[in-house]
This record gives sequence, C-alpha cells and structure tokens, in this order.
Amino acid sequence: MIDANDLLKLQNGSDIRGVAMEGVQGEAVNLTSAAVARIAAAFVRWLSRRAGTKPRDITIAVGNDSRLTADALRHETLAAIGSLNARTLDCGLSSTPAMFMSTIFDETKADGAIMITASHLPFNRNGMKFFTRDGGLEKSDIKEILIEAAKERPEEEGRASHPCALITRYARFLRDMIREGIGTNTSQPLKGMHIVVDAGNGAGGFFATEVLTPLGADVSGSQFLNPDGHFPNHVPNPEDKAAMDAIRDAVLKNKADLGLVFDTDVDRMSAVLPDGTEISRNALIAMMAAILAPDYPGSTIVTDSVTSDELTDFLENELHLKHHRFQRGYKNVINECIRLNESGVVSPLAIETSGHGALKENHYLDDGAYLAVKLIIASAKLKSEGRELKDLISKLKYPAEAREIRFPITAPDFHAVGDKALKIFADRAKARGIKIASPSYEGVRLVFDEGWALLRMSLHDPNMPLNVEGRSVGSLSKILPVISELLVDIEGLDVSPLRKS
Repeated sequence: MIDANDLLKLQNGSDIRGVAMEGVQGEAVNLTSAAVARIAAAFVRWLSRRAGTKPRDITIAVGNDSRLTADALRHETLAAIGSLNARTLDCGLSSTPAMFMSTIFDETKADGAIMITASHLPFNRNGMKFFTRDGGLEKSDIKEILIEAAKERPEEEGRASHPCALITRYARFLRDMIREGIGTNTSQPLKGMHIVVDAGNGAGGFFATEVLTPLGADVSGSQFLNPDGHFPNHVPNPEDKAAMDAIRDAVLKNKADLGLVFDTDVDRMSAVLPDGTEISRNALIAMMAAILAPDYPGSTIVTDSVTSDELTDFLENELHLKHHRFQRGYKNVINECIRLNESGVVSPLAIETSGHGALKENHYLDDGAYLAVKLIIASAKLKSEGRELKDLISKLKYPAEAREIRFPITAPDFHAVGDKALKIFADRAKARGIKIASPSYEGVRLVFDEGWALLRMSLHDPNMPLNVEGRSVGSLSKILPVISELLVDIEGLDVSPLRKS
C-alpha cells in the first residue's frame, strides 16, 4: 500500500516531480514505478468522472523526453492506463507542447495526455505533466489525483497501446505555420536562412531535422540534437549560462542568422542573434511583444513579477501596449492572461522571464517551438524588407546591475515566516518613506531612485528570493545596505546571504 502523504509530496505546483533513479548521494528514489502507475490510473479515473463516461471510452496519449528513466516510466504509465481498459496512444519521444496538441489534432483527439518529464532538473529526476483539451491541470486537480492514487489499481493486463508518431504530426503543424506566416507558395520558404539549434540532448532535436530542414533552412552547426538523458554537454535550460554560451558560440562560429536553444521538453526557448546578442528574459518578452503589437494594438502583455522597469518602459512607451506584471509561475501567468481575455481585456501573450511563453492564438500553451516559429517568421519578413530581428527591440534598455539572493527560512512553518517577513519589510519601508510599487501581485516591490527590489516567497521552497536591479553601475551598493536594514532581526529568516553578497 502506498501512503497518501508520500504521494502528495510528489506534487510540484501543477506538475509531479520526484527522484526516479539512484545516482545522487542523499537523494532516495520516491517517484517509483508503482507510484507512477497509481498516479496514471488515478488520472484515468479523474478524467472519466470529469467526462461523465467510462474509462473504456477515453483515449490518453503518453509521451516522454530524453531522460534515462523515461522509457520505463512511459511503459508503466501505458500499462496502468490500459489496465483500466482506457485506450492509449504511445507517442514515445515527444515534447510537452506536442503532448497537449494530441488533444487537439484531428488524427489523435485524445481526451487527456501525460508527458513524462522533469524539465531541466538533474538526470536522476523525472515527473509527469497532465493535459486535457482545456490545457494543463491546476494544482487543485493534481492534489485530487494524488489522493485518488492512494487507492488500489487493477493489476490485470488490459488494452494494448497504439503507436502514435505524434512528433511527426506536430512538426508538420509547425512547418505549415511557417509557410502560412511567411505567405509564400514555395515549399522551402527558409532557403537562404542559416539557423542553428541547440537541443541540449533533450527532446528538441526534431525542430532542426523535421521542421527547419524540410523548409530549406541551413542547420549546419546545430548541436546536441541527439537525445541523451545524461545531458553530457550542458543543462538543457535557457536560463543556464553554459547553455546560452554554447548557442552563442555556435551562432558566431557558423555565422548563422539565428540560434535557438530549447529546454528538455521544449516548452521554453531563448534565441541568439547573428552578432551574439542573447534574446532571453526581458529581451525575449520585448521581442515577442513587438512581433504581436501590430496585430494587437493597445493590448496587455502579462509577465511574471521580476521583469525590469526598462521592459515596462519599452512595452508602454515604445510599443504602446500595457504591461501587467503579475506573479512567478507559468501557470499563474497563463491563468491571468486567460482571466483578462475572458473579462474583455485583450491579452495576446503570457510570458515569464524563464522562457515560458504562451499565446492566446495557440490555446494559451507555453510552447518553446511555437515561440521559435514566431521569431523565424518575423525574421524572414524583416529580411525581405532589408531589416533584422534586432531592429524590433533596438530601443529596449537594460538594467546596469541585477542580482537575485535567496534567504532560507529556518522555521518549520515557512509560510507564516514569509508572511510575517513581508509585512515587516513593507512596514519598515513605509516608515522610512520608501515608495512601494502598487499594485503588486506578489511580494513587496520597493522603488528607489537607483532601481528596485522585490522580496517574495518562493513558489515551492522554504526560502524568500530577493531580486534587485540598478539603473547604473554602483546602484546596488546603495540599495542593498538599505535592504539589509529592512530585514534585520526577523525571526526564522536567515539573511546571511545578503551579507555575503
């Protein structure tokens, strides 16, 4: 019997994450094959109740990224679903966005989908992401499924799975989008463009071989396209410095027109321009907004809470859009974008500095490959006008200094300590006449002449991140001592990392 509390510990927001194999000292396996089977079976029962039908009338697609435990956990998932007589589509190596699209494509029309992935986490980790035609599941849904998973599941063999070449179908969808977006009848609209792809040995290699190459692009110099769960070259993470250095070096070495780097399951991306300029974080948000602005004039761009003031200035004063700085967490940003649109506020884009970007036109799906397609279409159109992608964000300014510091919470009830710390932080700032940004949807954001500082709770961990940016060199040397005074002697909050910085 699997303990319900052990299963609940596997929840990571709206995903499942855990240790799936030995190999890292001190990290015991908790995402076992038995746990995965229970969770998969629980998803079937949950989906069946939600649809008001029996499991045998449900189709669920299952795929995975390149992790070492991926194949074994996918087979366990398929068997568990089949044991309840639900129909399964075995999609093999896939991307997270493709798995959602299995619920949309006419050829598949799955009622639900499971992606076996732990994004950019170390090789010993794995996890599960769940989708219906309405999108990714919410945190409350995951908790309900985990509680259900504590129940016994049938052990007898059931329906066999059906092979499904989903990534091939998904690649065709992206190719068609590029042809339509460029507006040409030629079969190879990217002929003459040199694009290098860095998949980080994750699941994104298909973008070079099945999307770009058939469209005529030169992909020579692309690297780490082969799936390898050891991730031998660099962490497949657009936020990782080594990953960005690798794609920048490849662009410069091969004199490419564009470089693209994906995370393991291809729901995030960043890019590099021909001169080595990185299009990530604020720059990626600015560029996607600039691409969308002509079609959505005056619309609202939803971002996470740690975006720069310089980005706000660009969005509002250069593009004449509205910047809605919301909360960290890609589901939070996406759900806020959905809420705004449903309330009558036009919002075409929800995007995090992490590289998660979701467009209203694409089912609010955070899809790195889709963002890459938008960049490629824009690049091709600009090239025909004698312009370049960099022209779209030529007026975007950047902070001169930036830092993130995390303060551990040492008390067991870290939520209570975090709430208390935020109140003390705000009260002390007010007493000193420091401006507090309003509205603030997450934490406390202080506004200084030299820049800003945001103190917030971590989404999942017992710590409080502090993000600080300065407008000129030396600004942080003025801001950080003030922050130190505002955080002194808060019980349960370890501020020693601030002194070390």
